[in-house]
Amino acid sequence: MRFARIVASAALSAAAVLATAAVPAQAAPQADRGPVRALCSTSSADFTVRNVSRPVNHQLLTVTNTGSESCTLVKAPLLGFDNDTYVGAQAIEESAPQSVVTLEPGRSAYAGIRLSSADGSGENGRDVRTVHVFLDSGDGSEGGPDSLALPKGTWIDDSAAVTYWQSDVSDALMW
Repeated sequence: MRFARIVASAALSAAAVLATAAVPAQAAPQADRGPVRALCSTSSADFTVRNVSRPVNHQLLTVTNTGSESCTLVKAPLLGFDNDTYVGAQAIEESAPQSVVTLEPGRSAYAGIRLSSADGSGENGRDVRTVHVFLDSGDGSEGGPDSLALPKGTWIDDSAAVTYWQSDVSDALMW
């Protein structure tokens, strides 16, 4: 009798599993991810660039959200030097943060600029006076460039590179 109850219970459990599997699955409700943030644009941002003592051959690019709404920075800034008609610094892919950087009004983000190779192996070295900063929309640049005077004596070569936007200065300068 006890054995019959166990078999009957197992049969009912199996029937319940089969019945559940036959019902079409319903999509789980989507989690509310909050409002979609607008991309930051050069028209609502203030940029500065300065030399740093470490690492060698680096500068720090800072962007501050001067708008009244939060905005998002994706990827790395697109940089051109002096009269370059192309992007003069490649993005350092390994510097990509875990998520995009969102800037509240008045807050800043940072990107490290490697100007030249520390061992002198870079080619086509030259003095530059201006950097043109474009913000990446994910599909190219967002808005026009913001042009900044570089610190006197800025030297770049073909190894110039820039990090992705970071929320912390030390993260921007570790590459």
